Amino acid sequence: MLSLSNIYVQYGNRVLLDRINFVLKPGERVGLVGRNGAGKSTLLKIIAGEMSPHEGDVVVPGHFTVGYLHQDMLLPKGKTVIDETMTAFEEILALEKQLNDISAELANREDYESDAYNKLIEQMSDVTEHLHHMGGSTSQVDAEKVLGGLGFAATDMNRLTDEFSGGWKMRIELAKMLLRRPDLMLLDEPTNHLDIESILWLEDWLLNYPGMVIVISHDRRFLDNVTNRTVEIILGKLYDYKAPYSKYVELSAERREQMAAAYENQQKVINEKERTISRFMAKATKTKMAQSMQKQLDKIERIEIEDVDTATMKIRFPEAPRSGEVVAKAESLSKSYGQLKVLEKVDFQVLRGERVAFVGQNGQGKTTLAKILVGAEAATSGNAKLGHNVSIGYYAQNQAETLNPKLTLLETMELNSPEEMRTRLRSILGAFLFSGGDVDKKVAALSGGERARLALACMLLRPFNLLLLDEPTNHLDMLSKDVLKQALLAYKGTLLVVSHDREFLTDLSSRTIEFRDGHLYEYLGDVNYFLDKRKVDNMREVEMRSKANVGQKAPDTSVKALGSEEKKQLERAVQKAEKKIADLETEVKKYEEKMGDPDFYNRPEANDELKKYQDLKDSLAIVYTEWEETVERLG
Repeated sequence: MLSLSNIYVQYGNRVLLDRINFVLKPGERVGLVGRNGAGKSTLLKIIAGEMSPHEGDVVVPGHFTVGYLHQDMLLPKGKTVIDETMTAFEEILALEKQLNDISAELANREDYESDAYNKLIEQMSDVTEHLHHMGGSTSQVDAEKVLGGLGFAATDMNRLTDEFSGGWKMRIELAKMLLRRPDLMLLDEPTNHLDIESILWLEDWLLNYPGMVIVISHDRRFLDNVTNRTVEIILGKLYDYKAPYSKYVELSAERREQMAAAYENQQKVINEKERTISRFMAKATKTKMAQSMQKQLDKIERIEIEDVDTATMKIRFPEAPRSGEVVAKAESLSKSYGQLKVLEKVDFQVLRGERVAFVGQNGQGKTTLAKILVGAEAATSGNAKLGHNVSIGYYAQNQAETLNPKLTLLETMELNSPEEMRTRLRSILGAFLFSGGDVDKKVAALSGGERARLALACMLLRPFNLLLLDEPTNHLDMLSKDVLKQALLAYKGTLLVVSHDREFLTDLSSRTIEFRDGHLYEYLGDVNYFLDKRKVDNMREVEMRSKANVGQKAPDTSVKALGSEEKKQLERAVQKAEKKIADLETEVKKYEEKMGDPDFYNRPEANDELKKYQDLKDSLAIVYTEWEETVERLG
């Protein structure tokens, strides 16, 4: 069990963590939530021992191991992926050596009754238990299995880590942590650089992991799938909910409503008592009674309503000169990296004022095409060009990582600002929630979300009529994502956005381009229109299905292609699917009735029940899809 007591952290005049207490028990998986800069990453660093609080204590059991995946990873250069990953076993090898040394010493001793001998026996037992917990000695096969689950191909194993982006290096660090199997995993935004398949694999791995987990994430579904407890940080205070994220949202709103109602009722009582005391104090015969009432009033424990951090950044993209009708165009464009073909003779065009979303599995070429369009990368063949009078605002997937950590916020803005904007830099930073002394902070001191906000602020310094955003929501909290979306809806120029975030993409685009197997597939609608046409319920299923279908020829679904026997088989398949749907819906309803009980989420089995419920819903979605496809074939 890990415990934190009276943790206090203050920077300047700002109290980041205000004497918080926290206990983590075996088997608990905690989602740590709150606004960017609220102190989530700071709390993880304190637990990991990477920083000390200004006041308070952290107590951990003996031989307790912690794995910490944070947002700033630095891998040594010159090692292959597999060699770097194999360093995860150094601790196991050291423990095995320690065990051998103890065994050798015990074999040469005969003082069986001495305290020193008994101490060696205890030490041997502790080391053996620790080794057993970590899985004992393992092999390169285990490392390759974990790397494969996180998206690395067999051909990647002997490539140098230097060749990979920061996101892929983060996966290597994650693989090392999983292989070490620590008692506690601290995961700071682990899904930001993972594709959908890797996220699903990680979810399954964590569900089978016997240790404790604390995770910071803005992926709501990931939190629902892997956590059974949610801890919220608001203005230095900590609020604890024994429920996954979606239920926490409901419980948090209910708690605030109940506190507000209780506060109002108490205020009415206090005001009434104060009026009575004032009246009695004016009468000499009732002064003693008034004093007694005042003492009773002083003893009342006052209900306090916590401040809610509702501050949001203010974004308004600057107006830009009108561009030509064709803003960007690609013709017979191909891109290869060695033997890997990412794009193969694709044609693409975006017109003035259009709003286009790029979707699809990671590695299918979304970012590659974006880079080619803005001139950050060259095509292997074919050509891409911008239209007349086009000015580009480009937010790269790693935009926040490109900021110089040694510069202050104001110096960063000055570096990116034209001369005529210099007088407005402080006000622009203020609009992005950097006020007062914040402007003199070093970029290195910012959280991932704060860096993302600063990178967005830099984009507002110049006018542009083509805005290209590559995964802009990765480090933004829920409120900031909503603000960015509203600003994009009001933006009058041409928009290209690469994202996996369905909620963010909804109603944001009028065209959706799916990247699959080196080709582009166009859908004339937003992300929900695309999903409807693909007959799936979520982005994850789209991407998983895309990968499963690589190289498969599409079946002939026309009615004319059906023979009488095949038609009968399809009719039987429809009947079978309808029965299965009815059975699954009955089971789903049973679980929903259980979940309607207010005490459901406080029960020990609640997390397992929720997983079974989600599995049923997923199965139901699959059967519905199969039923629709079969009915469609029947005509």
